[in-house]
Amino acid sequence: VQLQASGGGLVQAGGSLRLSCAGSRRAFNMNLMGWFRQAPGKEREFVGAISRNGYNTQYADSVKGRFTISRDNARSTVALQMTSLKSEDTAVYFCAAAYTRRMETVQVTPNDYQYWGQGTLVTVSS
Repeated sequence: VQLQASGGGLVQAGGSLRLSCAGSRRAFNMNLMGWFRQAPGKEREFVGAISRNGYNTQYADSVKGRFTISRDNARSTVALQMTSLKSEDTAVYFCAAAYTRRMETVQVTPNDYQYWGQGTLVTVSS
């Protein structure tokens, strides 16, 4: 699965941004999808994940209630809607895919994901 993330940019604190990730159509539906981020000098961290069928989602505590992940299997895309952005949300955001036979599984560990996009930079100014 090839992944291409887009939508990053500069936004003021309190603002919103929508990230999108396009996957190659082949086998996209066989993967649960996740978003991760990495700030300068920090390790990559989990942001959110969505199951193959879109029924289950999970979020990091730091973004719960502010970020929403969704997917469109017909278009092989996954999105991350980010609201009430804070300066600490500044990071490079990556979308990732993990093959699974289960329709409702989500994963939070980077090592569970086999495919990664190139990342898109989100900068939140205070």
